[in-house]
Amino acid sequence: MGRQASELNSKQMAGGRIAHATLKGPSVVKEIFIGLTLGLVAGGMWKMHHWNEQRKTRSFYDMLEKGQISVVVEE
Repeated sequence: MGRQASELNSKQMAGGRIAHATLKGPSVVKEIFIGLTLGLVAGGMWKMHHWNEQRKTRSFYDMLEKGQISVVVEE
């Protein structure tokens, strides 16, 4: 029995000497920064899309008002 205990201790000791990656919990500041960055990027992309659609709509109504285009089908 004494021999098994000494073998077990030597195996446990050997495992303790191996360098392991330390797993830490999430960093709150890092999570907030990443979330804020992703939110700003997504918001900027949405705004650019909205401005592009607004520009197309304004251009359509300007052309319609000038008579360059018509929404009535010619027969």
